[in-house]
Amino acid sequence: MKRLTLMTAICAPFACPVIAGAEPIDIDDRMAIIDTITNIAAGADRHQWSRVRGAFADQVMLDYTSLWGGQATSQSADEIVAQWSGFLPGFDRTLHLVTNHAIVAAGDRAATAEADFQAVHRIDAETWTLMGHYCYELAKYDGAWKVTRLVMTPTHETGDRSLVNRAAERAKPSR
Repeated sequence: MKRLTLMTAICAPFACPVIAGAEPIDIDDRMAIIDTITNIAAGADRHQWSRVRGAFADQVMLDYTSLWGGQATSQSADEIVAQWSGFLPGFDRTLHLVTNHAIVAAGDRAATAEADFQAVHRIDAETWTLMGHYCYELAKYDGAWKVTRLVMTPTHETGDRSLVNRAAERAKPSR
């Protein structure tokens, strides 16, 4: 836990540096981007994998290294959905709340967004709750906003992180 707090203190100020002081984005694009972000969180909770897939560009730079270590990876959206659908159904329930959106334009067809999150994962009476910050880079393809980069920076957590492993084991029979 001390490592998580230290990593957060070091990484959080640099997660989305473009947002501070930048010009806001047009209201229609802002709402469409919030919908895209919501489709990832709510789609994952509801196991609506086509909804999640539709929010991602074909190739996504995914960075959860501040939580799990390792390296950020460029993955296809299909690979991300396959990974998430391979363990999230193993929880009895998940709830990913995403709020405090700040969104700025980064060109005609690009944007940067940041948001805070709380993600609750439950198996029986046990929970693992993770809170933190997301930074998204998005591009507009054929009029639709898609996430091209997602960086998650945790700020704190409660409960048992090993529930992720239990969920993956529980999800195996349903694959």
